Amino acid sequence: MPRITPILSHSDLLMSARSLPGNMPPGAIDAHAHVFDRDLPMIAQRRYTPDYPAPLGRYLSLLHDHGLAGGVLVQPSFLGYDNRHLLRCLRQAKGLCKGVVALDPATPKAILHEMAHAGVVGARMNLFGQDLPGFQNETWRRFLSEARQLDWHIEVHCPVTQLPDVLPPLLAFDCKIVIDHFGRPDYESGIDLSTLDYLCGLAQTQRVWVKLSAAYRVWSEKTIAQSSLVAHRLLQAFSARRLVWGSDWPHTEHEASAGFDRALQHLADWIPQEEDRFAILVDTPRLLFQF
Repeated sequence: MPRITPILSHSDLLMSARSLPGNMPPGAIDAHAHVFDRDLPMIAQRRYTPDYPAPLGRYLSLLHDHGLAGGVLVQPSFLGYDNRHLLRCLRQAKGLCKGVVALDPATPKAILHEMAHAGVVGARMNLFGQDLPGFQNETWRRFLSEARQLDWHIEVHCPVTQLPDVLPPLLAFDCKIVIDHFGRPDYESGIDLSTLDYLCGLAQTQRVWVKLSAAYRVWSEKTIAQSSLVAHRLLQAFSARRLVWGSDWPHTEHEASAGFDRALQHLADWIPQEEDRFAILVDTPRLLFQF
């Protein structure tokens, strides 16, 4: 597949960026974070086991300290479909947070409505290491129909190469779709133009949003400059009305090298224009996540 390599150095990109952490727009939202405790029951088939807690209180303090008005709590994959802790945290946050759950598609309608009342605004499909769902069976059709009626989005976390198989059935149900972490491409040896073109082409549907988040899950320190090039291409395709930013706190498996301040600085690197950052941090997430 054709690939391109960065023509700008990371220092070049930094020179054009404005510092963000000390200049946060009012109403800004973090679109992706996780909260958990060490003693929560975890699924047997998990890719990661945390050895530390990520408590809600610590996360809310980070939001406050960085001038953010709210955050979106996403169910961690290692907790499976047990969303009880996330729902407790939503109640404790008292409107400061919204939630994205992981669900069995057979979940009863009444429970979905209870979750929506608690502040849930979407359902996540983490397809890493998983078979593709049978979207055409009656269980999935019923769930997607109910999600659409609740005005939920479907958050898709999978390798970018799986998106052509995953997204068309979801779009056929007229679901809002949020793609995690730049689409999780494999760009370590250069930017794959075919996958980037496909991702950007989804902007035409007007039903797809992309999270500018967790660059460290896509690029190494040596190739991180590519993230600004890809973010610029996504901004051109989707506009700031279809992009959101997420801290990915507490940066599981990357705790030593990632951090909240650095995640915010990445956004300043990626999106130099203040008006675009305002939309990505405030207008777009507040509408998408129903704040």
